Amino acid sequence: MTQHKADTPETEQRERAHWGAVFAMSVCVFALIASEFMPVSLLTPIAADLGVTEGMAGQGIAISGAFAVLTSLSISSLAGSMDRKTVLLGMTGIMALSGALVGMAPNYLVYMIGRALIGIVVGGFWSLSAATAIRLVPARDVPRALAIFNGGNALASVLAAPLGSYLGSIVGWRGAFYALVPIAAIALVWQWITLPSMPAPERAAGSRTVFHVFTALKRRPIALGMAACGLFFMGQFVSFTYVRPFLETVPKVDEATLSLVLLVIGAAGLVGTALIGGFIARGLYRTLVVIPILMAAIAVALIPFGPWIVPVFVLLGLWGLLSTSAPVGWWSWVARAMPDDAEAGGGLMVAIIQLSIALGSTLGGVLFDLAGHRGTFLASAAVLLVGALVTVLTARAAASRP
Repeated sequence: MTQHKADTPETEQRERAHWGAVFAMSVCVFALIASEFMPVSLLTPIAADLGVTEGMAGQGIAISGAFAVLTSLSISSLAGSMDRKTVLLGMTGIMALSGALVGMAPNYLVYMIGRALIGIVVGGFWSLSAATAIRLVPARDVPRALAIFNGGNALASVLAAPLGSYLGSIVGWRGAFYALVPIAAIALVWQWITLPSMPAPERAAGSRTVFHVFTALKRRPIALGMAACGLFFMGQFVSFTYVRPFLETVPKVDEATLSLVLLVIGAAGLVGTALIGGFIARGLYRTLVVIPILMAAIAVALIPFGPWIVPVFVLLGLWGLLSTSAPVGWWSWVARAMPDDAEAGGGLMVAIIQLSIALGSTLGGVLFDLAGHRGTFLASAAVLLVGALVTVLTARAAASRP
């Protein structure tokens, strides 16, 4: 007689690929990232309308980052036993509310509350992304699903700033934020239709506390992997944050050329997210090591080739190709390294990424003021190379564990 292995409903669900839900979440990511960075191109009219300085208006980005960190560390415990579909739908609804609240803000306080809400969604959504991908598609397709998620991120990175600027000139900054509300509503309805029920995962005793996310760091491969991920994002933003002043002062591009360069970076990132899945399938750690090494080489190459716009175009296009696709690799690493606790792993990674971006941007700003673009790009390369080294150590530590 032939024995058949009994499958649980959860196992059967994982064997079915819910690609409609994956694409619905990609639309949600697009609206989310566009919402997060929309103020970048609208600071001047926001400040003038609310009667504050541009620096104060820019704090709307800082507060969203702060709430993203807090939410990422607590979402797994706060969500508790709630069905994860309900959690994702709730956060998408909060995103729509945030856009409406910012658009109608009569004063600075309401504006900041709206920005805090989008930070909650950023932290919560990205923390659950790897765990959700694991439950929507079979294990072999998780990198592809995460690449589709990140495709929404890449598209928003390409369009958010120019689209915000354009809409701001046509319908005002408030209209630009209102325009995000129907996109969030579409994502909400699409997710409601396509997301399967995802009951809360079973947890060990004590795992519902906020501090549970840090217990993963007791495992050496996880601690090294998180450090490597943080170093990658820190190294990236040491230099990338200051690409615009570099372009304006070294190759001395005009406004139209600057926009074109930024568009090339974003478009190359879209291509990168489409290609990265194949490289991850052939070697996850090899991919995570090679990317920062190549980016370090690009950062160094920008120093001698900086005055010439054509090589700068090519180098920054390659930078966009690599930097935008790398997060897919790191989310795939979380799904592989912590398959039974991907929510906690995702939350910890979001916090580390946000803090690393802040630290990298700060270090880059200090170096740019003191040593110009040369010091900034050399520091970026150095941090990226250290990140690659720590990734090698992560691979070895993971291989040594049973």
